[in-house]
Amino acid sequence: MSRIEAKFQELRESGRTALIPYVTAGDPDPDLTVPLMHAMVEAGADLIELGVPFSDPMADGPVIQAASERALAHHVNLRRVLEMVRLFRTRDDRTPVVLMGYLNPIEVMGYDCFAAEAAAAGVDGALIVDLPPEEADGLLPRLRERGLDLVFLMAPTTTEARMEKICAAASGFVYYVSLRGVTGAANLDVSEVAEKVAAIRRHTDLPIGVGFGIKDAESAARVGEVADAVVVGSALVRRIAENLERRDAIVPAITSLLGEMRGALDGA
Repeated sequence: MSRIEAKFQELRESGRTALIPYVTAGDPDPDLTVPLMHAMVEAGADLIELGVPFSDPMADGPVIQAASERALAHHVNLRRVLEMVRLFRTRDDRTPVVLMGYLNPIEVMGYDCFAAEAAAAGVDGALIVDLPPEEADGLLPRLRERGLDLVFLMAPTTTEARMEKICAAASGFVYYVSLRGVTGAANLDVSEVAEKVAAIRRHTDLPIGVGFGIKDAESAARVGEVADAVVVGSALVRRIAENLERRDAIVPAITSLLGEMRGALDGA
């Protein structure tokens, strides 16, 4: 059983919703990423989504784009991200880590090399924004051979027929993008999210995570009532950006928000 599957089974048995924070590896500097990962787990994170910095994102809003730029200024690339995961694993062998990013760095490294090195580092899965299931035949079997999950995105515009196709290729969990737009957008409609999550459940037994537009404890709790996992990214990365001149305030700012979300999810 993979770490992701085991974590969701544990949460299901305890009646809890997964809290999945996203941060960009290397933001605001490479030395903070691993300590921040550990701090997020202590604050209530169940899985970690670790962003691989990329220069030309298509789904990320300005907050996460700026985080990538800060990380890239420190020359953080895919190999350095894998080293961060490897270091994280020296203290934490239980918390699943999913890399989120784009296909180009993986293609540069090579599918076989990426699958082997990601597994060796302790990565549990990958969410590749610009890799649809129709184009995943090269990478998907290599990840599966190494026990890695490939998480796919769904959107408000995803049809039932496409849901079936995505779910057939996905493993670990399915990520539903709750908004039409980029990360950090507003106007979250939880009733619409509930309808879409119910539709996705007709096509898969995988856990369903919901992200985009979750910015505080209240929105996390509302989404947590209909989803198996709540993913929060821009709200956390924004707190990093707000404290660039006070680096010692970054971890407390992140863990404070996660603690509020964890309490709201458990209370709901």
